[in-house]
Amino acid sequence: MPKIFDHEKLHVYQASIEFLVWLEKILERIPKRPAVYDQLDRASTSIPLNIGEGNGKFTQRDRCRFFDIARGSALECAAALDVLSAKAILPENEITPGKEILLKIVSMLVGLIKSNSADRIYESQAEYGCDYD
Repeated sequence: MPKIFDHEKLHVYQASIEFLVWLEKILERIPKRPAVYDQLDRASTSIPLNIGEGNGKFTQRDRCRFFDIARGSALECAAALDVLSAKAILPENEITPGKEILLKIVSMLVGLIKSNSADRIYESQAEYGCDYD
């Protein structure tokens, strides 16, 4: 399929479509009654929609707003996959490929946000961890 629109050329947009395709196979296998099913479906759809809309905006501030929403939706999807695992609806090894795609998406969106917002303040990159001992 030829890429006609600018957002279709973005690697992050392509990864978001890749995630949707991966997730569709997962959604077919899980019961539709858990609230997480609907959340996953809506949040995963929100990612490419906001990337597409944001990429079409003229101001950096508008672009960042939509990229921020897409990033939030990707993080919501990652959390929803964790919920599926925690509730023993899916084993952890089955959600790992989706979380890897989401990690790429979030990383690319952070890059787009940073490149479109020179006036924002960023936390320096650090490694976060917990010691439960």
